[in-house]
Amino acid sequence: MSLTLGTGPLARPSEGSLNADLWSVAPAHALYLHPLQERIRGVLAGQTVVDTTGALLLHETGLLPRWYLPLADIAPGLLQASDTRTTCPFKGEATYWHLQVGEHRVEDAAWSYPDPVPGCPPLAGLVSFYPERLDTWLIEEEEMLGHPRDPFHRVDARRSARHVVVSVGGQVVAETRAPVAVFETGLPVRWYVPEADVRDGVLEPSDTTTVCPYKGVAGYEHVTVDGRRYDDAAWCYRDPLLEALPVAGYRSFDGDDVTVQVSA
Repeated sequence: MSLTLGTGPLARPSEGSLNADLWSVAPAHALYLHPLQERIRGVLAGQTVVDTTGALLLHETGLLPRWYLPLADIAPGLLQASDTRTTCPFKGEATYWHLQVGEHRVEDAAWSYPDPVPGCPPLAGLVSFYPERLDTWLIEEEEMLGHPRDPFHRVDARRSARHVVVSVGGQVVAETRAPVAVFETGLPVRWYVPEADVRDGVLEPSDTTTVCPYKGVAGYEHVTVDGRRYDDAAWCYRDPLLEALPVAGYRSFDGDDVTVQVSA
């Protein structure tokens, strides 16, 4: 979720209110470009491809935010012009670049808008990479997880005394008076239960993992009750990022056969 996705103010949210009719003057497809202050580096095959303190972040309706980086901060000789072209009605014609590091070549690893359409933010002289096509991205000295983070996205993990009961397949598998509630921009509240308050013997390790740029890497678990296994019905952040630190080792549950009841 971000400015331009879900409940963000540039995503035409169905909830919330303003003291003016923003949408009578705002375009249906919004673009917002602003500078970042972090040092950002991209690495491929052991070589730093880009090293910049001049990154900008583009927010665009319906899309995740994207870094746009000064062409001048790309290591010389690594970008090679591609014949690929695409056209965006809101930004113009994009030209693409291959990335060549020694014997390592990545086709169409990046793109730029040398002549943006009128009304588009100033993208000329900037290049955007597919983040997953490089080996590593560093923000200052920390490795990026997933996609570039949105500075307008919040994660608040709050310890609570509410009564939380989790049922799977109609059977109670966890009950606690010491949960952690995670309030995250554009998402429903997620309740996390201490491991000690999960019923013994119901969790089974899964190979599934997911990456959240704001919370960290989640490992999943199957839940088995009455001989039936519910795949990936629980997850846990063993080593969460700072914003989600209170949920370390706690379990959250979700799925078609999962019910989470919360009371005072």
